[in-house]
Amino acid sequence: MGKGDAEIAHEQTLHGLRRLSRIPGAVPALSRTYGALPAGIERTVFGVRFPSPVGLAAGMDKNGLALPAWRALGFGFVEVGTVTAHPQPGNEKPRLFRLVESEAVINRMGFNNLGSAALADKLAAYGDLGYPLGISIGKSKVTPLEDAVGDYVTSLRRLYRFGDYFAVNVSSPNTPGLRSLQDAGHLRELLTALHDEARTLSTGGRDPKPVLVKIAPDLTEPAIDELLGVCTDVGVAGIIATNTTIGRSGLALADERLSGETGGLSGRPLTELAAKTVAQIHASTNGALPIIGVGGILEPDDAVRLFDAGASLVQLYTGLIYRGPSLVRRTNRRLAPR
Repeated sequence: MGKGDAEIAHEQTLHGLRRLSRIPGAVPALSRTYGALPAGIERTVFGVRFPSPVGLAAGMDKNGLALPAWRALGFGFVEVGTVTAHPQPGNEKPRLFRLVESEAVINRMGFNNLGSAALADKLAAYGDLGYPLGISIGKSKVTPLEDAVGDYVTSLRRLYRFGDYFAVNVSSPNTPGLRSLQDAGHLRELLTALHDEARTLSTGGRDPKPVLVKIAPDLTEPAIDELLGVCTDVGVAGIIATNTTIGRSGLALADERLSGETGGLSGRPLTELAAKTVAQIHASTNGALPIIGVGGILEPDDAVRLFDAGASLVQLYTGLIYRGPSLVRRTNRRLAPR
């Protein structure tokens, strides 16, 4: 698929799922094969009930093109985005690379998306999806860092009524300067503004919807602890750990020719790092802050390892590329009570 071009293959998969979701009876048929969930795996995290703790990570379906189909594949929740206030094409191509021997991917997509207004229109047309929806928001490339807060708040305002939780992406390595928003001062200003906006947008006496922060796996332990202090002070509902890494350790020799490609690395080389980061967050917060574990899940036992480290939920992305949709079903079954 894609004749060797990873991005073309990605787009073909998305559009195939979108077409499938429009064929009468196709989604129920797919659900009978992949979507039946074992009893006892549902859980409630930061006030949201998840029919399965296995979700689709942001980046796979940025613009919400195939949302009806993902639940039929067995996902208990989906995170769309990362979406920005301004539509943007992302970085120049090629920008997505498969490192097959390492079971990894390098991407430098650069938040290519149609913008938060377009996503709001798309979600309004869908109506009730029947599962929890997370929405990942990021900074537009054209927006200066000093104006980043307004950029994030604009997307939150446009999308608030559609999301069950919101992920604040300050950790992608593919937007210049973005990771500096993980610094304590910048992060406090951003999260405070988003929480104030969420409170304003909440109606009928409801609590504000959960806001989570997605962090990089490349932060030092002191930097993570400082970030967690800000998150706790502001009242963040949870942490998503982790984004892709700018490191290149763990690559097979056959993939070394691609190691010089800039961008974030995901897949098998992230397995250990993601589990270590989740464990540190869990220990530093005494388990008080829910964690969505993501990174390096290519087998059901990889998900179990993240749960053992302290995750409340997990997300898949690169594992789907190398294991296909059966990975979702196998992971759900592995998590079922015995």
